[in-house]
Amino acid sequence: MSRKWLEHEGPEWVDKRIITREQYEQILDLYHDNKHAIGVLPLLGSILVGLGILSFIAANWQEIPQLVRLILIIVLMVAFYAGGELFRKNDHDRLGLAMTALGLTCFGGGIVLIAQMFHLVSYDITSFIIWGSVGTLLTYLYRSKLLYLMSLLIFTAAQWYGVVEHHQFSYVCFAIMVVGLGYYSWRRQHVGVIWCFAVSFMLQALMLVIEQEWKFLWIFVPVMLLYTLGDWMKDRSSGFALQSVPLASAFLFAIVMVLAFDDFTRGDRLELLAQIPYFMGSLLLLFALSLYGKWKHNRISSAFEWILAVPFIYLHSGIAVMYLLALFTFSFYVLWRGYMEQWRFKINFATVLFICTTMVAYFKLTWDFMDKSLFFIIGGLLLLVLSWFLNRRKKVVLRDANEGGNHNE
Repeated sequence: MSRKWLEHEGPEWVDKRIITREQYEQILDLYHDNKHAIGVLPLLGSILVGLGILSFIAANWQEIPQLVRLILIIVLMVAFYAGGELFRKNDHDRLGLAMTALGLTCFGGGIVLIAQMFHLVSYDITSFIIWGSVGTLLTYLYRSKLLYLMSLLIFTAAQWYGVVEHHQFSYVCFAIMVVGLGYYSWRRQHVGVIWCFAVSFMLQALMLVIEQEWKFLWIFVPVMLLYTLGDWMKDRSSGFALQSVPLASAFLFAIVMVLAFDDFTRGDRLELLAQIPYFMGSLLLLFALSLYGKWKHNRISSAFEWILAVPFIYLHSGIAVMYLLALFTFSFYVLWRGYMEQWRFKINFATVLFICTTMVAYFKLTWDFMDKSLFFIIGGLLLLVLSWFLNRRKKVVLRDANEGGNHNE
């Protein structure tokens, strides 16, 4: 929260009698301009200087004696961390954070350079796990979103490197990321942080299923596990951030089923199907936990979102049609909830979902027999009409709504 934002929003709170003028001035006094004097330019400047030093050393690395190389790595890392503490003590938090981030970068770069210097060969991603673990500790120490995102990126990139280069999925890497950074996300309840965690979790779960050569439908177990955890969050915005990635993944899977299932061979289908007793048992358990979490937080109506997780692929016929109906039903449901809650973001999001679903249905039904130029002309007109109608409907519904309409279910 910045002083500038408070100066913009605070008078409206006073006018609506949410707080008194005296309370507004007391809150404003807590955010002095001198505490936030370090802006973007010094932050970028410090990063560029640090990266310039690192790149200069890397360019002349072969000409530097080994002992001097080792000393340089240690000195640079200590200097960045010490500089971060020094700036932080002088109330230059952003600049201090930038120096600490450079220290973490130098630590990871040092691991790679030392391994190269002493010709150390690694057959796993242990060094990257150590790097990410240090980033996680720094995240807790400084409570920084930047360090959190750097650590999350390190773990995700390390997992990808291990799968691609060593053909190994690291359960240790995944566990440290989930426990360390997942717990931080749960405690902080920051929407952006939670969303990034959900993306990383989904990518690593996908790597696990592919690398272990499991039946692809097993991906729905970690997907809906993530969704279920969102139902146990008290803050609806945080829960929505955690659930948006699983729902988007299930939505995308349904689109693929609509468009491509008719081209699947029997072998392709068998590659997707998991063993029914274990798979369905896992989904039903998650569904029960999800329902209990929804009931506990008075969101039982959102149980309808589970329609995207229904495995219609086990049916003997009409699979593409059932997935298409699920897409339309889910889109209408989200749109209806957006209107009921007067939540502008959800209405816009549902509008995009509905238009995408309509175009999927249009593509599925007309691509094979319609002239391609006519196909695109009619498709474009359909998009324009739908966009105009839904935007007009949104304006009518929200015209008399209060600015901070209720976002809770």
